[in-house]
Amino acid sequence: MVVVHSAAIFAFLPSNFSWTAVGVALFLHWLTGGLGITLGWHRLVAHRSFQVPKWLEYLLVFFGALSCQGGPTWWVGLHRHHHKFSDTDPDHHDSTKGFWWSHMGWLLHEVPAETEVKKFTQDIWDDPFYKFLDKYFLVLQFALGGLLYAIGGWPFVVWGMFVRLVAVFHATWFVNSATHKFGYRSHESGDNSRNCWWVALMTYGEGWHNNHHAFQYSARHGLKWWEVDMTWMTIQFLGMLGLAKNIKLPKLEATKAS
Repeated sequence: MVVVHSAAIFAFLPSNFSWTAVGVALFLHWLTGGLGITLGWHRLVAHRSFQVPKWLEYLLVFFGALSCQGGPTWWVGLHRHHHKFSDTDPDHHDSTKGFWWSHMGWLLHEVPAETEVKKFTQDIWDDPFYKFLDKYFLVLQFALGGLLYAIGGWPFVVWGMFVRLVAVFHATWFVNSATHKFGYRSHESGDNSRNCWWVALMTYGEGWHNNHHAFQYSARHGLKWWEVDMTWMTIQFLGMLGLAKNIKLPKLEATKAS
């Protein structure tokens, strides 16, 4: 964590700046954070809110592994655990323990919930591809960094790796912290989750978090016309192509916030 954040500072050196490098960072942010984490790890695998062919699932999960947020099995297991115990003591990023803790403080400590990952990931635990990414996700970062260096030198590495990783890290962490503190509630969800527009913009729709906690199975998080959800648009596009099926949507009458 220290190395990645420290290396991102080198983006301020004039020799490391180019608009092409910024474009690479933005593209990889979408690829790894949008298609990988939000679409793949979260809505597809963690919640099974829709189905895609196995080759596409593996591709999206691979993109997520390039975000350097741990292995997919670990991430999915902890996420499912979070939903079961949201904002209570067993929740590893319980928002009642403060903004810093829920944002990134919990990552600096032992996570007791790790011992329960297998229980929460029976559907993917024995999958060889997931096991490969769990074991080698860190190696993949060096491979991608080497590719970026070969294409565009240090500017591509600094922006495409370090700046992009910092941006994706904090976007993901804001879903754990900011969306349990800032924004409005549309539904009763039994926790502190809120809909936060600026987190939604950063995370391709994940900021509509109260909606998500109320309807965890839903492929769509932005439920009002103004709640822009780019990931839902992507799922709709995949559906038009015949690649996304069994798309789950909420029954909105059930959980209106009082």
